[in-house]
Amino acid sequence: MNEQKQNDSIERNRPETTSVSSSFETNSTSAASTKRVLIVTAVDAEKEAVLRGLGDQAAHFEVIAAGVGPASAAAGTAAALAFASAAAGASSRPGPLAGTALTPAYTLVVSAGIGGGFPGRADVGSLVVADAMVAADLGSQTPDGFLSVDELGFGSSRVAADAVLAARLRHELQQAGLAVSGGTAVTVSTATGTAETAAELLRRVPDAAAEGMEGFGVATAAQQFGVPALELRAISNAVGPRDRDAWRIKDALDALQAASSILREVLTS
Repeated sequence: MNEQKQNDSIERNRPETTSVSSSFETNSTSAASTKRVLIVTAVDAEKEAVLRGLGDQAAHFEVIAAGVGPASAAAGTAAALAFASAAAGASSRPGPLAGTALTPAYTLVVSAGIGGGFPGRADVGSLVVADAMVAADLGSQTPDGFLSVDELGFGSSRVAADAVLAARLRHELQQAGLAVSGGTAVTVSTATGTAETAAELLRRVPDAAAEGMEGFGVATAAQQFGVPALELRAISNAVGPRDRDAWRIKDALDALQAASSILREVLTS
């Protein structure tokens, strides 16, 4: 999610840990017996747009608003995955469930919301279904410039999306007449507000198409549980100089709703 969400019309209430846990404890048994997809948004306005799009197929999905930023997104996603894990034999997947009698209750995790689009790659009002989620500011500044966590040898700043599902979703969105592109969705902790920062992000991630604040956090949590991930962004503003008058939040939420109706068809068919 990008800085435009400071708009007064969007609520930024984060769910309490107790309410998240009780919700997923209640649903864990039923989640194990049916195909389930976890959709993670940052705020309630995005969650509500997704639910409107899912319509009567919402029972196949769990939609949560985990909070703004990569830390809240990762924590909320991990909590949801942990609480919803079903006792169905020892897990063979890596991550927190390895060696336990728990297996993930979800077959897919989707980070969904509105965000910024890089001009010429993702226009305002369009959609991005990412090929990968990259933490573009995870690393270190040096006298010679920025070094990613990968270059430092401390891990990876990239999580690949489920390539088959990403391609299928883009195809179906295009078939429905919606403007959509691929590329990398960059995750940042500080939303871009200058042309210089936008150029630097493109230097670090040459195929960047969208900017948000949660995708890498959601995808990292999913990866830890051995569950594939996607990121879906509806573009509300151009990545670059901060111009609140140019933000089109309602249009982006409408696009997110429309995309969610297609997401429903792709993932439940």
